Amino acid sequence: MGLGFSLVAVLTLVLIALGGVGGANLQYLFGVIIPYAAIATFIVGFTLKVLGWAKVPVPFRIPTTSGQMKSFPWINHDKFDNPDTTGQVVGRMLLEVLLFRSLFRNTKTELRDGPRLAYGSDKWLWLAGLAFHWSFLVIVLRHLRFFFADVPVLVQAIEGLDGFLQVGAPLLYITDVVIISAVTYLFIRRVIIPQVRYISLPADYFPLFLILGIAITGVLMRYFIRIHVVGIKELAMGLVTLKPVVPEGIGVLFYIHMFIVSTLRMYFPFSKLMHMGGVFLSPTRNLANNNRRQRHENPWNYDVKVHTYEAYEDEFREKMKESGLPVEKE
Repeated sequence: MGLGFSLVAVLTLVLIALGGVGGANLQYLFGVIIPYAAIATFIVGFTLKVLGWAKVPVPFRIPTTSGQMKSFPWINHDKFDNPDTTGQVVGRMLLEVLLFRSLFRNTKTELRDGPRLAYGSDKWLWLAGLAFHWSFLVIVLRHLRFFFADVPVLVQAIEGLDGFLQVGAPLLYITDVVIISAVTYLFIRRVIIPQVRYISLPADYFPLFLILGIAITGVLMRYFIRIHVVGIKELAMGLVTLKPVVPEGIGVLFYIHMFIVSTLRMYFPFSKLMHMGGVFLSPTRNLANNNRRQRHENPWNYDVKVHTYEAYEDEFREKMKESGLPVEKE
């Protein structure tokens, strides 16, 4: 149900852009108004969500640990799985954000003949997740060339590394192949593994199809279907400088690509994709586990005015007697 609904939703987005640009000539709507609305929604939604998380009280130290806590000098302390200082927490966060360390440690569990419970390594999910996120980041950085009159040196270096295999003309970017392969693997894994398929919802499939749609339309524009690249850069520069223009002859495929990207931007702050910001505010990750050497008091444990039973009885004693309710004092 979730898979079919999400697929139909993304195909509907494609048809909306196709009909809006190809049939109704609404290039300004899909090229300027919707992208601006998507960026505003993303910024406001992301900011409000992060501020809301930041205001949530965290009165207790609740880091997730899987290693030896610091104790006696002769006991080996696991610095990254059970951090004791702020520096160790930063190291743990860097390993988590950049290398997905907790996912690398993930194991799969199977019930085999016997019956007996068997545990095994499961690195394919970690590899696909790492490949997807890093390739997505590189692609976003590569696209910065459209927003600068002179392409930054950093972007040129990234493009050189991404296309170092020197395959084809135009040059084949490694990340284009990697991101489609990684997203396809994540989708197939979600479909063929019964336990994962059982817990999958439209909120799991929809962003996968959105990202796959973005990647496919991008690949089509670069390698198979001719588009007006100069016009696209002119449009991008106009959006950045707040002087939007819509050049002629860009091609409907670009507007489909742009519309799906805008949909992803608007959907982002209200979806599971917000783990990008939430990982930094998770108390299970960003706190040091130093409870043995430092006392932590609840800063929100202020005095609360209470209404004791004695006071309650004093206030309603006569009415309680009239109703036949027992009282402690006559």
